[in-house]
Amino acid sequence: MSPGVNAGILRAHRDGILTNASLMVAGAACDEAVTIARDNPSLAVGLHLVLVQGHATVPPGSISRLADARGRFSDNAIGSGIRYFFQPGIRAELELEIRTQLERFRDTGLELSHVDGHLNIHMHPSVLPILLKLADEFDIRAMRLSREALAPALRFDPRHRLRKTFEATAFEQLARRGAAQMAARGIVHPDHMYGLHQTGHIDEAYLLHTIAELPTGVSEIYCHAAEPDEEASRWRPADYDTAGEIDGLTSARVRAAIDREQIELISYRELCKT
Repeated sequence: MSPGVNAGILRAHRDGILTNASLMVAGAACDEAVTIARDNPSLAVGLHLVLVQGHATVPPGSISRLADARGRFSDNAIGSGIRYFFQPGIRAELELEIRTQLERFRDTGLELSHVDGHLNIHMHPSVLPILLKLADEFDIRAMRLSREALAPALRFDPRHRLRKTFEATAFEQLARRGAAQMAARGIVHPDHMYGLHQTGHIDEAYLLHTIAELPTGVSEIYCHAAEPDEEASRWRPADYDTAGEIDGLTSARVRAAIDREQIELISYRELCKT
């Protein structure tokens, strides 16, 4: 997304607990991100599929239903989701753009650890079947299954109950169908996911609370590590606690809690080998 995001990811990986990142192949600082990934092979990297709030990789004249004349997707995520399902002819354009983003990633030479999506767009019922169709061709072996239990999230932070309830209900329905589709194609995902309802506020307190309650199995805690800069700030809500996320991810108390609970830090790369 930006040099600040790249710097935050690098710091959280080198000095903290971050094991995996995902690449926006049309992002403003993509080339720098690829260089960082090559210089830090212990950081696993996947594709962050962008179909809203960003730039297309296909020339705009080829995907006029999907992107405007400047090659930009709509910033309206809900409206885009409705169009992607109902608008005639748009699924062919979605497939072309998804294929091109996967090709761009492959051209970097990086190993594809997994696929996820900006605003979790990869879970959309018009998008996920395309990714599964292309899975063998692009060696997609793992994907994020976006869903999070509501009750534990509200016990930690009862604010924004309506938004969190909507998220939990919508993504639970998408995940039930998505999990079956992924399993049919042999694509793996973590058993549990955290951070969806706490987006922008994955600070030390949240990490310590979550680590203490992790269930058996593989859990993903996803976050938005970044050093603040103008480009990242354009896309993030004003209340994002960017500094708190970096402090949490590099916290000595968090590292000690992980060691005390005998938690093994892995990435999607290792998940694919289990």
